[in-house]
Amino acid sequence: MTHPHPDSPAVPPVPALALRGLAKRFGAKIAVDGINLDVPAGSFYGVVGPNGAGKTTTLSMATGLLRPDFGTAFIHGVDVWAKPLEAKKLMGILPDGVRLFDRLTGEQLVTYAGLLRGMDKEVVAQRVGELLEALDLGGDAGTLVVDYSAGMTKKIALASALIHAPRLLVLDEPFESVDPVSAANIRGILESYVASGGTVIVSSHVMDLVQRMCDHVAVVAAGRILAAGTVDELRGDASLEDRFVQLVGGGSRTEGLEWLRTF
Repeated sequence: MTHPHPDSPAVPPVPALALRGLAKRFGAKIAVDGINLDVPAGSFYGVVGPNGAGKTTTLSMATGLLRPDFGTAFIHGVDVWAKPLEAKKLMGILPDGVRLFDRLTGEQLVTYAGLLRGMDKEVVAQRVGELLEALDLGGDAGTLVVDYSAGMTKKIALASALIHAPRLLVLDEPFESVDPVSAANIRGILESYVASGGTVIVSSHVMDLVQRMCDHVAVVAAGRILAAGTVDELRGDASLEDRFVQLVGGGSRTEGLEWLRTF
């Protein structure tokens, strides 16, 4: 076994996700304008930005759901668009506005997700039971997903993304429409997943949530990355929300609306 020379440069670790020149246009609108980003393995990475910033488009291109006009993405060094099957085995995805086969029960849906991944039937059955219990869905395993609440639907979609033990989780707005109990439940599972070496990328509008959960963050606006780094680097002495408003612009305008105070 050969050992590197002490003076030789250290090989940088392979990022869990590397975006290189990703760009996408819809008609005359440039939705994503040449994004480059490295997400370190083992990080809890937040992607934040205003509505229409390009977050969902970027994550869709990064995970093989939407073909980029330019650029590519690498999952642990595997080119998503050159080797899609190999890349997709490494990740679990919770897309925004997720559409599920909601005429299945929760148990059937997660089982289907595991079998679709080519997993052994016995392994799937064991993992489904553990996931449903961990996500507090054990009592609703036999309920049709169409009858689930918004929080339960997010949780069953997360279970479907976790069943094959991916190395990377990409979650687009996982806490939208989710009650505080379900949110805490999801957060606990994600934190233990990262603590064991997994990588989570989460897009969110809720700055306080990102500030508490994430160790890295990228601010996206108008299809570009305005800043990226650790949460502490980005926020400095301010809150993440204040820093976000500084970067994105559009601070509070309180002039006008005098009529609103005439009730």
